[in-house]
Amino acid sequence: TAGAEDASGRRVPVAHACGHDMHVTCLLGAARLMAAARASWQGTLLALFQPAEEPGDGADRMLADGLTGRVPHPDVAFAQHVLPYPAGQVGTRAGSFLSAADNIKITVHGRGAHGSAPQAAIDPVVMAAMIVVRLQTIVSRELAATQPAVLTVGSVQAGTSGNVIPESAELLLNVRTYDEETRQAVLAAVRRIAKAECAASGALREPQVEEGTRFPPTVNDAAVTREVAAAFTAVFGEEAGTAELQSASEDFSRIPDAFGVPYTYWALGCVDPDLYQGARQRGSVAQDIPVNHSPRFAPVLQPTLDTGVQALVAAALTRLARPDRTSP
Repeated sequence: TAGAEDASGRRVPVAHACGHDMHVTCLLGAARLMAAARASWQGTLLALFQPAEEPGDGADRMLADGLTGRVPHPDVAFAQHVLPYPAGQVGTRAGSFLSAADNIKITVHGRGAHGSAPQAAIDPVVMAAMIVVRLQTIVSRELAATQPAVLTVGSVQAGTSGNVIPESAELLLNVRTYDEETRQAVLAAVRRIAKAECAASGALREPQVEEGTRFPPTVNDAAVTREVAAAFTAVFGEEAGTAELQSASEDFSRIPDAFGVPYTYWALGCVDPDLYQGARQRGSVAQDIPVNHSPRFAPVLQPTLDTGVQALVAAALTRLARPDRTSP
């Protein structure tokens, strides 16, 4: 029911459909606990509240505003994000964890006509439809099974009436990859397919393929991740484990990269454990457990909140605990 203006000025519905309200609250709680126990640790703790992760420009905006010159230079950076795992669990992963993401707009140009005279038109809707279908073959037929990638067409817009063939059509798509070689191969294939399908339809102009916002990959430092994983095992026991490779994307890594410091980013479970276990027993986790950005995605308050606060404190103490107080 809430609304806001997007980057183009359109009024759109908005929601905490990715859990960032939980992230902010966990960090506030962790900062409060650390401040209250100042005698138990040494060093400097910087709690960083980054805006605008969803459009992919929040970290860049902070850096452009002089972040690296405004705060003490860190030695390491930590971050966490709720994911659709059982609440109470935390999951770390060394190395590649989150994918890079590229947002692309393709505009195809045809020739408009009345729906009763398609022979007089060059139909951009048909061109767009053929491009959508052919794009699905990039991952399935042009990449090896060992090269993970995701390509999604999230929007197709054309025309205003059912009986009029429009002049153009617009496609918005998203590409997710884990290494630069695969990324370049997929982006090249997108351009090739769009151009070829338009040529096959006799389009009078080549398509416009515009690259939009991009998210970098999230690649966790192995040594830092091992330290944090060990602390999580000490605190959470069997509830600490290894997270799966994710095709979600983040701009968090731009900040530690700008400082030239290692980082690790982990998963925080947020689904009612009984609900998750029931779905797992039925073999219906993918169908019954809402994922981030689903309109049904709603992290349970507890134990998600306590676990998130404890995880941040445990991670911070891997670097800040006094020598005589090594236990998280």
